[in-house]
Amino acid sequence: MSRRKFLGGCGASSLAALPLLQCWGDAIYSAGATSGAAEGTLSLDSDWRFAGTVTPAALQPEFNDASFARIVLPHSVVPLSWHKWDPKTWEDRWVYRRAFSIPPRFRGLRIFLHFDRVVAGAVPVVNGHPLPDHLGGFLPFRYEITDLIREGDNLLAVAVDGRWLNAPPSGSAQGAASIDYMLPAGISGSVSLRVVPTVFISDVFAKHASVLDATRRLDVICRINAAHDSPVRLEAQLLEGELLLARDARSVTPDQPEQEVSLTLTGLDRVRLWSTQKPILYKLVITLLQDNHSLHRFTRQLGFRDARFEVDGFFLNGERLRIFGLNRHELYPYLGFAAPERLLRRDAETLRYRFNCNMVRCSHYPQSEAFLDACDEFGLMVWEEVPGWQYVGDATWQNLLVRDLEGMIRRDRSHPSIVIWGVRANETNNDPELYRRTRALAHSLDGSRPTSGTMAPWSRKNWQTEWHQDVFAYDDYHSAPDGSVGIDPPLRGVPYLITETVGQCTYGGEGMHNMYRRVGDPGLQQEQALYHAQAHNKAANFSRCAGVIAWCAFDYASLMNSYEGVKCPGIADVFRLPKPGAAFYLAQVDPAARAVIEPDFYWDSALGTPTGSARRAAIFSNCDRLEIFIGGTRHFVIHPDRDGFPHLLHPPFFVTFDAHLTGKPDLRIDGYVGSVQLLSRSFSADRSADRLWLEGDDQVLQTNGSDCTRLAFGAVDRFGVPRATMEGTVLLRVDGPATLVGDNPFCLSGTGGLGAVYVRSIAGKPGTVRIDAEHATLGRASVQLEIR
Repeated sequence: MSRRKFLGGCGASSLAALPLLQCWGDAIYSAGATSGAAEGTLSLDSDWRFAGTVTPAALQPEFNDASFARIVLPHSVVPLSWHKWDPKTWEDRWVYRRAFSIPPRFRGLRIFLHFDRVVAGAVPVVNGHPLPDHLGGFLPFRYEITDLIREGDNLLAVAVDGRWLNAPPSGSAQGAASIDYMLPAGISGSVSLRVVPTVFISDVFAKHASVLDATRRLDVICRINAAHDSPVRLEAQLLEGELLLARDARSVTPDQPEQEVSLTLTGLDRVRLWSTQKPILYKLVITLLQDNHSLHRFTRQLGFRDARFEVDGFFLNGERLRIFGLNRHELYPYLGFAAPERLLRRDAETLRYRFNCNMVRCSHYPQSEAFLDACDEFGLMVWEEVPGWQYVGDATWQNLLVRDLEGMIRRDRSHPSIVIWGVRANETNNDPELYRRTRALAHSLDGSRPTSGTMAPWSRKNWQTEWHQDVFAYDDYHSAPDGSVGIDPPLRGVPYLITETVGQCTYGGEGMHNMYRRVGDPGLQQEQALYHAQAHNKAANFSRCAGVIAWCAFDYASLMNSYEGVKCPGIADVFRLPKPGAAFYLAQVDPAARAVIEPDFYWDSALGTPTGSARRAAIFSNCDRLEIFIGGTRHFVIHPDRDGFPHLLHPPFFVTFDAHLTGKPDLRIDGYVGSVQLLSRSFSADRSADRLWLEGDDQVLQTNGSDCTRLAFGAVDRFGVPRATMEGTVLLRVDGPATLVGDNPFCLSGTGGLGAVYVRSIAGKPGTVRIDAEHATLGRASVQLEIR
């Protein structure tokens, strides 16, 4: 292999021909933004042509694609609703085409074709030359195409394979129904051309050491990719804003195509530590110089923190911190995996600041860089894991799993938010040889984080001999004898974390897969928030348990134990709208930040009592005292149940409503801390004054043609509280340079009276957008936003 020519992103067919590292691909731009005198990035996200028929002719430059649809990336190969997804519609081969040209200023430089992710297989073709195939849908891959580029027009064609492939997480003979999440196909991330000099920085790992000591340092490991052996100089700078905190430099003459160079930054006693409460970030700038001229520059944000899983719990920066988290799938209604950056960042914001989590598990695959960047910024710790679900395939499949592990760690190991690597495919049977291999690889690439992988009851049985990781992670779904959530004590002698609990289970009831649908049994919906409270409270009773990452944040597309293709264990629905089950999480915040009063029931029946089977209802709040008024009369003064939930920051309140209540009285709940009233909330049982609620998450979008924001709507009472049910449809109209992505008209009966669509910008068209919504009985509403 010459220094100049490198092709990365191989699939199973080329695994035997190339070493593992080369098959994963060159790590160019894998962990930060770049800029410099002789470099650039050309986005290829717009102006694609797309069709559903792959023929050899359609991949050639001379093919006439005038009849193809025009699309913008990210993209799903088939239109999707919010439910009833059918894998047969995307399990085919598809073709994307994009014409491009290289500006004259980039001639003589090296050109890499970069894909963020493609589900699930891809064969790129540049000017009629096929590149090695890539299998697997969640990580970047790239190719050097310098020698394939010509002056003037060039043509990139991509054959996308959406079939059930022998690559993680798929491969099982049972097909799409064998894993608990769907894999809608498409180019679900950005595509770009990365232009670099003949010598460039291909990867940077910023690894801090001795963080808790005054002697803390930052070891910066750089990989230089060189097409020649001319001497260069590498310089690292750590910045706080524009203030230079530390620097180091080293001269090197590359003597091989890929070479590691280490720099060390010291004198960091003024550095403040990254934490969940204060996620302080610094900027690292790496510059490659030749003859005192900047050739290439690499920048990224980083944070300094010490995260340790010990046998007596989890410690962040030397202080015990109880993990309080939720699992997250990256699937979105209408979009599948093809969500733009704004929506990905919104999920991190919701988990950290609305659901008050300090950790998220990226289940069950590596998730987008935009989401991880937001976790860094918001102080949301991350468990990231390899793709998989209860299945380990043949040798080819296992090699791809190991390749994905390497790609995940190389891309993401400088994120301060990531505190553990999941190196086992989710809930798989024990495979000591494979999982010793993945643990060893993880430690060789990043010795600063422990490894783990979720264990189910069948894999836990022989853990003393067949488990080979650093932190024991268990998915605990058993029921206690009294019908509450059961939590097992930690295993002796190992760090211990609960990575799933609650889910769709009805504890002490019949079966394990009741669905907490918003249109489901209101009594079950009331139970969900209590089950989550029980899980966190009982786990906290064990001081050696690091904490709980419960199942799960959002409903998601699945063929397993689902309703119309949607599985409903989330505390929020597929639209990210909280259900009653979210009440517990919403209340776990300091009242000085915001006061919260969240019943786990709907005040929505003819008698003015909570709907559902139980009259003993829970109210989640961070207040010290609640006063309950019914029809304007104070009926109850209640306090948090600290005896029943002694380990929760803010335990639930309980109230038993009088059976003789009649009519349709309003409910009012006043919340106090000490003698100060912090919040009052009211709820109406009278539906005659219900109205249509309509709200957009953002007021400004970019004109790139892919940016979009959620537009939520539904039935609310006169106080703005969502209803449990609603019939009829919402009709939406758009005036201005934007399009709607979603069902229109939208039927409310299948979603419990609430729903959402997305508003997407149109490439290159700024202006004001007005969206009007109308419902036959709820009336009308409108919102406005700007496209800039």
